[in-house]
Amino acid sequence: MDRPEIYARSLWHLLSPIQSLLNDKSVTEIMIVGRRAVYCERRGQVSPTDCQFPDDAALSALAQNVAEYVDRPLDERHPSLDGRLPDGSRVHVILPPASRSGICISIRRFQHHHLGLGDLVQCGTLSPQAAEFLEIAVECGRNMVISGGTGTGKTSLLNALSAAIPESERIIVIEDTAELRLHQAHTVYLEAQPEAGQGRAAIPVRRLFKDSLRMRPDRILVGEVRGGEALDLIQSMISGHAGSLTTVHANSPRDAASRLETLCLQSDASLPIYVARAQVASALHLVVQIQRLKDGSRRVQAISECLGLDAQQQYVWGDLFRFDGHGADAEGRIHGSMQPTQRRPGFADYVLSMGYAQRVRLTRAQFAAREPANATAPQALDNTSFEMGVSAATRVAQLNR
Repeated sequence: MDRPEIYARSLWHLLSPIQSLLNDKSVTEIMIVGRRAVYCERRGQVSPTDCQFPDDAALSALAQNVAEYVDRPLDERHPSLDGRLPDGSRVHVILPPASRSGICISIRRFQHHHLGLGDLVQCGTLSPQAAEFLEIAVECGRNMVISGGTGTGKTSLLNALSAAIPESERIIVIEDTAELRLHQAHTVYLEAQPEAGQGRAAIPVRRLFKDSLRMRPDRILVGEVRGGEALDLIQSMISGHAGSLTTVHANSPRDAASRLETLCLQSDASLPIYVARAQVASALHLVVQIQRLKDGSRRVQAISECLGLDAQQQYVWGDLFRFDGHGADAEGRIHGSMQPTQRRPGFADYVLSMGYAQRVRLTRAQFAAREPANATAPQALDNTSFEMGVSAATRVAQLNR
């Protein structure tokens, strides 16, 4: 029996006070706050449980065993750590005095079955039209950011969208903590590493990103941008690596762009703010804003297109889909759905000219929509022009067979 297996077995023994939660597939997150308070999340709702640890020593032993299993320091100089349990679940530990409530351990359960876009449509996160639109956008190589708060389902949505990437493309996935599982065979997974014992140096996400650019990627997926690597990602988007996907913590598409801008300024490049803003505006095509509602459901609130900067150097946005809420029922469940706007996406002509027109079914009205009279974007094709584009694309596809 090797060292990791020894610690893995002892971990499951030390986790026995919350074993009932670990066995419950409906539990998505477990939050331990000291030895007496354990909370769990089910279907987006957090509630207290009856689970407790017998004493502080048992909880401390669990924390130290997690540190030994992931081979990372946990002491007064290193009061917190991120890692993974043997089943792949994410775990975060923080010790007193940084935590005034005692040892806190958060476990985000590993999902063995990742949701696809069809699953997200069934549970109401997306409408069928919005799902088709995003599929086409990914396939066409739009740079896309999924924006939302903690626990809103950003990573699940990113994983679902990645299924639209063609099998023929080489994908590099970069994460701080591994969560994404793509179905494409030609996928390379890179995971950041903290500083560890025996003098092992840290390997941050930014270094992995620079490494990925030398690995001949067709697509780069970054699980979450949270530091100076945002500048590398933005610059790669505008220099030949189209179709990048990532997530960011923000409350709106405008906030997501501002967040990326701020993260770019955290790099060592000493960019002026107007340069960072211009690069973000040039690189960013779409922002998908997702939110966890009061009833615990996760809904995409908007799909917005970045239209560049105006004369005052402010971001210009065009909503392509919006969530239309209809209030809550007697049980508190919120009703509503994603509705397309009358704005035509800026890459609609590309969809027609590059042979993707046959993929447009549910969103045909969206791609053929006319802009309002005061819109600054080019006028859209009418339905007749759209049908001509579909016919032309079909003829080209037949000639290429």
